[in-house]
Order: sequence, then C-alpha cells, then structure tokens
Amino acid sequence: MKKTVLFFLCFIFFTASFSQNTEHKPKIGLVLSGGGAKGLAHIGVLKEIEKAGIKIDYIGGTSMGAIIGGLYASGYTAKELDSIFRGTNFDELLQDFVPRNNKTFYEKHNDEIYALTLPFQNLRISVPRGISKGMYNYNLISRLTNNVRYIRDFNELKIPFLCIATNVETGEEVVFNKGSLPLALLASSAFPSLFSPVEINGKYYIDGGVTNNYPVEEVRKMGADIIIGVDVQDDLKTSSQIKGAAGVLVQISNFQMLQKMKEKKLKTDIYIKPNIDGFTVISFEQGEAIINKGVEAAKLVKGRLDSLGTNYKAVPTHSKLADSLNIKDIEVVGLKDYTKSYVLGKLRFNPKRKTSYIDLHSGINNLNATQNFSSINYKLAKENENQDNLILEVRENPVKTFIKLGLHYDDLFKSGGLINITKKKLLIKNDVASFDFILGDNIRYNFDYYIDNGFHWSFGFKSKFQQFNKTSKTDFNGGMTLSNLGLNSINVDYLDLSNQAYLQTIFAQKFLIGAGVEHKFMKISSNSIQNTTTYFDNSHYLSVVGFLKYDSFDNKYFPKKGWYFLGDFQSFLSSTDYNNNFSKFSTFKGDMAIVHTFFKKIAVKLQSEGGFNVEKNTNSVFDFVLGGYGFNKINNIRHFYGYDFLELSGSSYIKGSMTLDYEFVRKSHLNFTANYANIGREIFQTNAWISHPKYSGYGLGYGIETFIGPIELKHSWSPETKKHYTWFTVGFWF
Repeated sequence: MKKTVLFFLCFIFFTASFSQNTEHKPKIGLVLSGGGAKGLAHIGVLKEIEKAGIKIDYIGGTSMGAIIGGLYASGYTAKELDSIFRGTNFDELLQDFVPRNNKTFYEKHNDEIYALTLPFQNLRISVPRGISKGMYNYNLISRLTNNVRYIRDFNELKIPFLCIATNVETGEEVVFNKGSLPLALLASSAFPSLFSPVEINGKYYIDGGVTNNYPVEEVRKMGADIIIGVDVQDDLKTSSQIKGAAGVLVQISNFQMLQKMKEKKLKTDIYIKPNIDGFTVISFEQGEAIINKGVEAAKLVKGRLDSLGTNYKAVPTHSKLADSLNIKDIEVVGLKDYTKSYVLGKLRFNPKRKTSYIDLHSGINNLNATQNFSSINYKLAKENENQDNLILEVRENPVKTFIKLGLHYDDLFKSGGLINITKKKLLIKNDVASFDFILGDNIRYNFDYYIDNGFHWSFGFKSKFQQFNKTSKTDFNGGMTLSNLGLNSINVDYLDLSNQAYLQTIFAQKFLIGAGVEHKFMKISSNSIQNTTTYFDNSHYLSVVGFLKYDSFDNKYFPKKGWYFLGDFQSFLSSTDYNNNFSKFSTFKGDMAIVHTFFKKIAVKLQSEGGFNVEKNTNSVFDFVLGGYGFNKINNIRHFYGYDFLELSGSSYIKGSMTLDYEFVRKSHLNFTANYANIGREIFQTNAWISHPKYSGYGLGYGIETFIGPIELKHSWSPETKKHYTWFTVGFWF
C-alpha cells in the first residue's frame, strides 16, 4: 500500500513538472495599419517593442504598415528601418522620379520643350490610372529585400508575414502571404489616384486600406495568442479639415474602416494609437516627428509591453544594402510592339557578368523614362549558387498618340507657341514620329522619325525649318558687305531648312555616337540695303555628319551635378553655290561642361567650347557667330554674354565660361556668369586662340523654374564696349 501511494505521488510530481516545462508560450502577433506617412509611427512603436525584449512571432500589415512590417519580417531592426526612412527622398518616391541621366537624348529633348502633354487613345484624352507607377518605391523595396529574394512563401521569412491588398475589379480584400514580396508590398500600398494599380498574375490591385486597413483577424488566424496592434488611421474630419484630393479619398475610406474598428479593437490585446493629429498621408517631410509620436504612444503601455518581454534581442542582419548581382540571363515577358533588343538597350547592361543594384535600378528607370510601358515588374530567379536570372514582366502602354504644347519667348526668335503630335509605332516596332509646328513671330517646324534598336544601330530622319529676323552686326559675308557700305549693322532675314538621315548607337554604354547625311537650304537676305533685297546666300548644300554625345546633367537649365560633352563633325561636299565661291570644307565643333554643387545651394559650372574649319573656306555663311542669350541654338550661332545677338563672327572660335548659381528658394535661382572668347579668321593656325581673351562679358540674372519652362531675366555687360543689355526669356527653348 505504501509503495502504491509513493508511486502515485511520484507520478503526480513528474506530471506536474513536465506540464510546467511544456507550458504553452504565447505567440505574439503584430498588426500595423495603413496611413501613408503617418505609418512611420510604426517604427517608433517597434523601437519600444524591442526595448521591452518582445519577440514578434507573426506580422500582418496594410499599406505603409505592410511596407514596414514586411521589412521587419525580412530581418531589419527598428533602428535600421529608422535609418532607411530618414534617408529616403519621398518627393522622388511620390513623383515616380526618373533622373534625367536615365533618359535618352530624344527623351531629354522631349521632356524639355513641352509644357503640357495630352495622351490620346481612340480619339479621346486618356487619363492615367495614377500619378506614379511606383517604380522608385519598387526599386527601393526590391533592393531592401534582396536577402529574401528567393522566398515565395512569406511564412519562411524571419517572421511569418502577410499583407492586405484590394482587387480593383471586384473590390474584394486579398491576403498576400505568397509570391513576390516587393510586388505584394507595392500592391498593398498603391494608394488610389496617387499610384497606379499593381498587376500581379493578370489581376490589378490597389491599397489594402480600401477593404481592410487593420488585419487583426488574419494575424489571429496565423496562430497569434496575443495581438499588439498599432493604429495610425484618421478619425473622421470636418469639411474644413479635409485638405486636397488625398484628404477626400482618406475620408471616404475611413467611413467603412472606422465602423469596423470598433470590433477590431476588441480583438486587440494591446491597442496602440499614436497621436497623429496634424499629419497627413503625405507628411513625409515630418517623418522624424511622426516616428517620435510612435515612441510616445508605446511608452503609454510600457508596463503591458514589459510583461510580454522575454529578453529577446533583435539582431541586425543588414549591415549594408546589397550592392551587386551576378545575372546569367535576362527574360522579357509581355512584349508586342517593342523588341527584346530595344529593352536590353535601355537597360544598358548585359547578362553573364556582375551588375550592381545601382545599374539594375538605373536600367529600370531607363525603361520607365520611355513612357512606353504602363507597368514594369521584375524578379530574380535563382539559377545556381552564384547566379540569378532577371525576369522582366512589362505591360506596354496602350497609348500611342500624344498632343503636346509649349510656349517660348526670346529676343532672337521672339514669341512662339508650339503644338506637337507624337505617334509611337507609326510604321514598325520601336519607332516614334514627332512633328512640332511653331506659330508666332517666326513660323518654324521640326519633324523627327526615329527607330530605336537599343544597343544595335538605330535609324532616324529629321527635318527642321527655322527662321528669324534680326538687326545684326554680322553680315554672313565675312564683313565685306558692311565694310563696303560703311554700315555698322543691317537687318537680316535668316532661313534654314535642314533634312538629315542618320544612324546612331550607344558606345561604351554611355556615349551616343552616330553619323549621317544632310541636305541644307540656306537663304540669308536683307531688304534694308538701298531698299532692295540683297541675298548673302540662297543655296542648297550636301554634307556628311558625325557626332559623339554624352550628357549626365541632372537639369538642362539649372544643373547641380553632372557633365556633358558634345562633339560634332560636318563635311560639306557640294553646293548649288549662289555666290560662286564654294569649295569643299569641313567643320569641327566641341562643347563640354562640368557642374558641382557646394553647400547644397551653390552650383558651379565650368564650360569650354570651340570650333574651326578645315580647308580654307571662302563662304562665310557657316561662320561661328557669338552674342545674346536664351535662344535655341541654330547652326553655328552661339550664346555670349556682354555682346548683342549676332555681334561677333569668325571662321573659328574658342570660348570659356564659369557660372555660379544660387538656389536661394526652391526652384528660384540667382546666377552670375563670366565668359571669355577669341574669335576670328583661322585663329587656331596662329597663337591667337591661346592669347589673352579679346572678348569678355558678364551676366547677372534671376531665373525661376515653372511648368512651362524657365522664366529668366538677365542683365549683361562687357568691359570692352561698356555696353549693357537686358534680356528676358520665357519657357523651354525650341
């Protein structure tokens, strides 16, 4: 009997001990709501969760909560997330910013002369689905999640994760816990009207906040016993508090969400609601203050958080962002009107060699800059231990026709209103046709047809008609007319018609190199000489041309960084020779500049340019001409401060300048330029080109960047002539 009792007592003891050792440890789930910039408060809450030593077992999020939750689930600590978001340029993120350096010369030109672009489809104006395609966001998230790029089941992340999106066609809530993590995060945060819907497997998704902005039920289903929830949603606002279209959309979304939140709060064990009054969904510039609001809110429940602590320490797993990839092959899915060589040419990197993430994102930006694709998604598939395959999934933009408008005024071409018609895929794949017609004081046109074959040779044809009337100290006759008549200046009618067929390609993945043949008709006349029309030229010319170009300026008119080089060769072979003085000759021109910014506000630009003729040329029609500012360059006519338009001329010249530009208020500039030149007949055959500059001038100006282009006021003077000139220009140069 005693043995039986002893055995029974031992059994109870061991059973109790075993039960204590296997006691269920509660699983902790974290729910992060959407809220745009207000979601940065999640980072502050995560900081306090880590201080309490809490190990999060499951995460569910929506919109910004999905982005922060997805990155945390991938292994980032709260401190790392803080650093990431502090270093993010949210202006570029919201605008789908594409650096100018990622655009071809054609695309740069396209973006820098038109004030308004109207896309047309089926004879109707086509409205884009969102202001931004989210490419900047997607590139950033892809790089940040590089370490988990092969994971397709979000339960295999460091912390099991899910996020919510909304099917744009059915309006149904969709839970993403599998697939491409960057795509899922982008879909969950695609705020309507701000970002375009995200395509995944043929379906389109928008912000999950439309249907479920606080996925507490879904996190509970993952296995969470205790839920910590962070809610950064707005309460309903009065009409006077609603600001802008984004505010209206948030208010509409909140009607349904706030009704559901009464029930969702009851399912949350520790409910944290940061005080985000005064912040909006786009208050990213106040990110530090918003993060601190999260810290403050979490401290209010510090005791309850501490009770869940297990001395867990979040270990940083991302000492630095991934820098390079070894891409074996590139697959492009979704092409119809464009070829793979076109896409590879835009990427500007080849497979089967190491590629940096910077080059990958730059290539994606190049594609995005073409505006030929309504969506661009990519993922990396593991080929072997050391190599990935890059899979690009693109959807071509169905809009192929555009009407574009522009305005300009300067003191050479005077006023001009531009209307452009652009048609893509006019005849064949990869082609684009563009026609500018300029009405105003001087009617002009510009036609360009281009077949872009990427790394392969591309082909084009362009035709330009330009004209102006100006009182000039250059007679385009070597000064003989002015000298013979004893005049200081004459009124000149200048007309140029140029037709050029050319081919070009990318050289060393950076330079544009090309060659072609050109027909040119020049008619230069004056009706101010003895009341008759005098022709200085009325001839057709045939020439071959060659060029080499590079341009990494971040802004054409007010650059802050970058450099450019333009080299041009033209050999004139024949002419109808109106003046009976033509002989074959060649012209070389070069222009280079570099810009660097100091103290974040002051940009210094150094520029040098020059040109000369090979073989003696008795025809002065193509002389280099200096003077004036603010006009689109034509033939060999160039800007020069201190002298009036068309004032200095010669068969060769060299010029140097330095510009200081101070952006004292965003998009408002004060600048000062000093330029120096030597110009004359064949100055490179003597020491005249390296002698002390014969001509100098200075310019002081104010400029402001507007949607129609720069508006500038320049005051210029020269110590040689003691004369002063004031010039006013409006709009992009064309």
